[in-house]
Amino acid sequence: MASMGLSTIFSVTAPLQGFSQTNANPSWASSPAMVFVNLSSRTPTGFSKSTLLHHGLPVQSSEFPGTLLKSSRKAGIVYARAATEKSIHDFTVKDIEGKDFSLNKLKGKVLLIVNVASKCGLTSSNYTELSHIYEKYKTQGFEILAFPCNQFGGQEPGSNADIKQFACSRFKAEFPIFDKIDVNGPNTAPVYQFLKSSAGGFLGDLIKWNFEKFLVDGNGKVVERYPPTTSPFQIEKDIQKLLAA
Repeated sequence: MASMGLSTIFSVTAPLQGFSQTNANPSWASSPAMVFVNLSSRTPTGFSKSTLLHHGLPVQSSEFPGTLLKSSRKAGIVYARAATEKSIHDFTVKDIEGKDFSLNKLKGKVLLIVNVASKCGLTSSNYTELSHIYEKYKTQGFEILAFPCNQFGGQEPGSNADIKQFACSRFKAEFPIFDKIDVNGPNTAPVYQFLKSSAGGFLGDLIKWNFEKFLVDGNGKVVERYPPTTSPFQIEKDIQKLLAA
């Protein structure tokens, strides 16, 4: 795609506040329809993330090269939506025993995906409420997928066997628990790259802490993302709506 001057860019998009021509990144290119951002380069001085999303410019995903993200607002939160045909069903993960598990098996089911930890202040309430909700809706086409992660305060230090024993014995968890993974950084599991790019803050954003939650519909698309402090009971109405759809 041929590079165009800033005057040309501004003629087809709203002016970007604080974006000076001096600080323009020469690796950026545009067309009369949209502006692409090369995320491998540093964001230009004065070009804030909030400014980019505020003006509704589509951007390229760093976790899905070539994938176009479009910003949208919902309930006061800015999301980066991946304009892609991918779904959660395209991924294969490892279960707690280390065996491959194709998420394609869950087509048609509503999913609540959670990064869990055994030694967090949120552990007891989340496991208790997740187990309650799972028991209530598991026969109606609902699944909870728990992915242990040790990236937040080292609060999931045990082996897969330790994690399974803890969840099943203490909280009677019957929902699937998978292999321990990274949800941030260079070793982020592909399924979490997809989740964050589908419903993140700026450019997919980072998982903030243990027990962040993603709600996925029967088509494998992320419909909502909840911060770690959101109680599973607070999500119940959203689950009911998807199950009834």
